[in-house]
Amino acid sequence: MKIAVISDIHGNLSALEAVLADIQRRGADMIVNLGDILSGALQPRETADLLMSLGLPTIRGNHERQVLGRVETMGPSDRHAYESISNEHREWLKSLPASIEMDDVLLVHGTPSSDLEYFLETVDENGSRAASTSEITARLGSVTADLILCGHTHIPRTVRLGDRLIVNPGSVGLQAYDDERPFSHVMATGTPHAKYAIVSKENGRWTSEHLSIPYNWDTAAALAIDNGRPDWIVPLTTGRVA
Repeated sequence: MKIAVISDIHGNLSALEAVLADIQRRGADMIVNLGDILSGALQPRETADLLMSLGLPTIRGNHERQVLGRVETMGPSDRHAYESISNEHREWLKSLPASIEMDDVLLVHGTPSSDLEYFLETVDENGSRAASTSEITARLGSVTADLILCGHTHIPRTVRLGDRLIVNPGSVGLQAYDDERPFSHVMATGTPHAKYAIVSKENGRWTSEHLSIPYNWDTAAALAIDNGRPDWIVPLTTGRVA
């Protein structure tokens, strides 16, 4: 069994198309999408059209919830998505579940209990760091799945806890961001390449492979400028925060 795992596309259609082409070349039994699909500075409508046509197992992230929320509370990325998409797109977003269980696989955006909590990273007053085994175990709660797929942080990472594997594929569409909650921190991969993962089950054991895919990030950055978001230039073209 081979599953391609994508997450955090953030309306970056060019990056998504490059990742899908690479998946087709490598082959996979299934593609799953872990949310934060449209919010951003790029092409939310076109991204939604493509994904709806594919019918992938897809969960919602925190930004799907926010795009469907109160307009007056939206930041610029959620507002751009909200103003770009149609009612058909909104109905699709509303239909997405918070999590999906498939045999011994669980799909979540953040953690099993929150779409905002980081699973494999911890943020404190010193910034972001890799989470400890005890922190990850606490966030698992009562989950019994052998493979847990999570997104949200945009940082590719795999953690093995005994026979259990937790995989964050990283972000397809945005390789760096900063946030003030719960403390000021930066999440950055340091490269502009689109990220995804392939997980495979052989002889009853899951393994993961992280992949970095080139695409035309300069064109994506130019589109962000056209959409009034020059703050996306450095994250898109360097994988860092300005």
